[in-house]
Amino acid sequence: MKKYISILIVAMLTSATSCKKFLEQVPDDRLTLDETFSNRATALRFLNNVYSLIPDEFGQRNPDVSKSAGLWTAGSDEAEYVWGFAQTNNLNIGSWDANSGFVNDYWNNFYRGIRSASFFMANIDKVNQDISPEEKVKFKNEARALRAIYYFYLMRLYGPVVILGEDVIEPDAPSESVRLPRNSFDECVDYVASELQNAANNLPVTNNGDNNYGRINKGMALSYRLQTYLLAASPLYNGNADLANLKNKDGKQLVNQSFDATKWKRAADAYKAYIDQFVPNTYSLFRKNNSSGVFDPYLSCRDIFLDKFNNEIIMSRLDASIEGRQYEMTPYHSGKPSEVRGSAGLGATQNQVDAFFTANGRSIDDPASGYQTAGFTDYQAPGSPIATNTFNQWVNREPRFYVNITYHNSVWLNTSFGNIITEFTANGNSGKATGGNDYTVTGYAVRKAMGLGNWRESNRPVILYRVGNLFLDYAEALNESNPGDPDILKYLNQIRERAGIPQYGTGTNALPVPATKEAMRDAIRKERRSELAFENVRFFDTRRWKIAETTDNGPIYGLNITKNAPEFFTVIPFETRVFTKRHYLFPIPSKDVNADNLMVQNPGW
Repeated sequence: MKKYISILIVAMLTSATSCKKFLEQVPDDRLTLDETFSNRATALRFLNNVYSLIPDEFGQRNPDVSKSAGLWTAGSDEAEYVWGFAQTNNLNIGSWDANSGFVNDYWNNFYRGIRSASFFMANIDKVNQDISPEEKVKFKNEARALRAIYYFYLMRLYGPVVILGEDVIEPDAPSESVRLPRNSFDECVDYVASELQNAANNLPVTNNGDNNYGRINKGMALSYRLQTYLLAASPLYNGNADLANLKNKDGKQLVNQSFDATKWKRAADAYKAYIDQFVPNTYSLFRKNNSSGVFDPYLSCRDIFLDKFNNEIIMSRLDASIEGRQYEMTPYHSGKPSEVRGSAGLGATQNQVDAFFTANGRSIDDPASGYQTAGFTDYQAPGSPIATNTFNQWVNREPRFYVNITYHNSVWLNTSFGNIITEFTANGNSGKATGGNDYTVTGYAVRKAMGLGNWRESNRPVILYRVGNLFLDYAEALNESNPGDPDILKYLNQIRERAGIPQYGTGTNALPVPATKEAMRDAIRKERRSELAFENVRFFDTRRWKIAETTDNGPIYGLNITKNAPEFFTVIPFETRVFTKRHYLFPIPSKDVNADNLMVQNPGW
């Protein structure tokens, strides 16, 4: 073996092209193995390379290969990009296959991270300068956790994958020496869960100091163990007959064909243990009062994403592409200063707009919701400094609606230049006829995580997992394993109470408790869609629930952006999307299937 390894993040990530097989890693910029692991500084630079593959989910417009950014927001029924170069546009219309760049990129990135983590773990004990035995254990287990996390990310996309285990494959090994079959999904789950638990046993509960804020700790590692169990229990992988033919060449079944109810119980028990251990002493639902000292649901839901180090955040990536995302969310605002002039190029769909509850906590199709389909009202929305003439469909919606959506005649968040009213009609200040290539294709813009100042801000982490997600995951797993358990309502209602809408229960304003397992499942899924909108959750929810053939197939709706009022307010389809059974799993990259005679392709590809 040639003992050379890369220690430069940019060189390591950008020099690996899609033509490299996922089990190959021959870096261009190298130090000798002895040099890299001779002291603490160079060894940690290598570990930082491993960290650099944690997804930067703000950078989704044209995903930066080096940061593992996803296709998840505009690749779901939540949103759409205006620009043709956005890779989600091809995904949404079914124009992609096993040779597509993003299919290769995620596979290559995460396996590169897995191999680098294993390499670090095998060599960190060689460091003998400026490092304590305790630090060696900690750093080794950070790498162990990262390795398991990258397997989880692969499993979400490709299903059963190849588990490399503890073998450190030589960078220059011939391809025939590393041909391996895929492990079963259950084997992948058991391995990832075990690795995360073992890593967590040797990691601190919290990190000391801002310099260590982003390093993997016990709570971060175990949160991915929970998500792995939830994925394994879900319909996509728990008795899915559509994957009956997904077998290795020796006939090994890769996805179990019998529904196993104990998988839901395993997930629920793990979530319960995690909450008992970490909530509320380590993590808790974020809450914020207004200037009068009174609890404010709107500020509580908005500022989760603005207060960088609040206790709701379980897992995040610090060096995220928030500037680019804020340009996508800031409307064009013709004639206004550059600080408030963006693109609104990430448009929220009417499908998602309609998913938010009304102020009384009901779905818009509930006759008791008070939802109006026509007319206008002078309305001061939560967080808005003034009232504006507002289409009644957007009046008296829940606070999370106003946190998530910029709509026509709403007041822009940055008030440094006065109260700027966004106009999305065709000839409005942010309309299609005004903005050139910068306009919303749906008549709405995504607003969640938008800052209150200049859109060019570049220093805010992207949240990858938080307590709101944790509580809803637990409620889902518990409803599937033990319907009627009081914890289901307890944690579902905590989310609704923080959001400022009536809870399920008894009392004057309470909503009736969903009476069956199926009704509660529907309530939980609706709550997830509102609470976790635009947080890279919906894409994977619709797939693991096996409902994407309905949600992501066929017409997707927005407003009539080519018209001024009143025609602008007409809901019309802006795109017909394509989703078939084969799209539930990404294909394995063709180059790897072709190079490895033991590798089988996913069904339909």
